[in-house]
Amino acid sequence: MSDVTWPVAVNFAEVDRRDVELELTADDAVRAAVARRLDLVSLTRFEARVRLSAWLDGAVLEGDFAADLEQTCGLTLVPVGAQVVARFEVRLLPMGSPNAPQDAPDAVIDPLADDPPDLIEGSTIPVGEYLVEHLALELDPFPRAPGAVFVPPEEPNLITPFAVLKDLAAKKGSDKPG
Repeated sequence: MSDVTWPVAVNFAEVDRRDVELELTADDAVRAAVARRLDLVSLTRFEARVRLSAWLDGAVLEGDFAADLEQTCGLTLVPVGAQVVARFEVRLLPMGSPNAPQDAPDAVIDPLADDPPDLIEGSTIPVGEYLVEHLALELDPFPRAPGAVFVPPEEPNLITPFAVLKDLAAKKGSDKPG
């Protein structure tokens, strides 16, 4: 896995024996990699506390994380500071698990139901990648600097074929003898 941004992983077998609790702080290299991946100006802090517990033949990953970051304002292109504090929970099963949901061709999707478990290839749970993914979900998709206001540009006065026809029709109507 050369494209892993935060290489923290836990083996399913460890979780099967006991709960695993981790307190994580991203170092400079990880923060720089996460900032590049999420197109951030900077990421000065990324900390998390996670717990993995056994669930069926997989695990439940739950955690809290906090990050201090800067994004680019979509209007002025200046850096905008933000602080993200969030909580998440994900159920995980190994690929090929007998407990994995089966695809049903006529399945009815219930938007209020719990998310189905994520299926993991291999025997390790990519904890760091789940943290990066959930940080991405918490980012403001349209960051704005304080006081930045969108002012639409003036519409140019273009002569369109329809405008010419409209003017021609109006002129023809006024030329009729009354």
